[in-house]
Amino acid sequence: MAEIPTPYTSGTPALKETAEELRARIPGWGVDLDPADRPSYPREQPGIETGARWDFPERQPEKWPRERSVEHAFVTPVFGTSTPPKGISGALRKYAYRKYSEGRAAHWLVLIAADRVDAWESHLRSFATLRPDNPVTETGVLSEFSHHGASSRVGKRRADLNHQWIDPILVGAPWVLAGLGAVAAFRTLRKHRPA
Repeated sequence: MAEIPTPYTSGTPALKETAEELRARIPGWGVDLDPADRPSYPREQPGIETGARWDFPERQPEKWPRERSVEHAFVTPVFGTSTPPKGISGALRKYAYRKYSEGRAAHWLVLIAADRVDAWESHLRSFATLRPDNPVTETGVLSEFSHHGASSRVGKRRADLNHQWIDPILVGAPWVLAGLGAVAAFRTLRKHRPA
């Protein structure tokens, strides 16, 4: 097999620059080169039996094009397949991986936005089914009244008490705004309907 410049091989890849060049260019580079300073050093020795029966893991087949970080030459040998990219959220995820490095905040912010868009796509898709989403039961708000919600907070030192005031706004406001938007759209259509 040809030399693959990834962390997925069993051997340690060779450095593109020598240790001296790196030390001269990057302040503090190589401070952990002394084996006495590194607890992981014994397992890095060549010839230690690891139990692996492969030099490079068998690649999982791709059933659709996967997102791949710009830092890697190809997708990881094993990856998740539970949620294929679809719709606007899939386009946002592909954009995050194609445009930004994983070391950039923009990469992760676009992925977070894609998760929110995916949630709304799922909500909207549920309205086309016989069992649409029910925000009252699915958010667990009814358990506040049936399972001692208020008494579990009063006089307790729970970590989530400092943000509980905003939780109803974050969870309920989008549904209220969507309902108001639907009512406004219905009124506008009714007003402009030909007589």
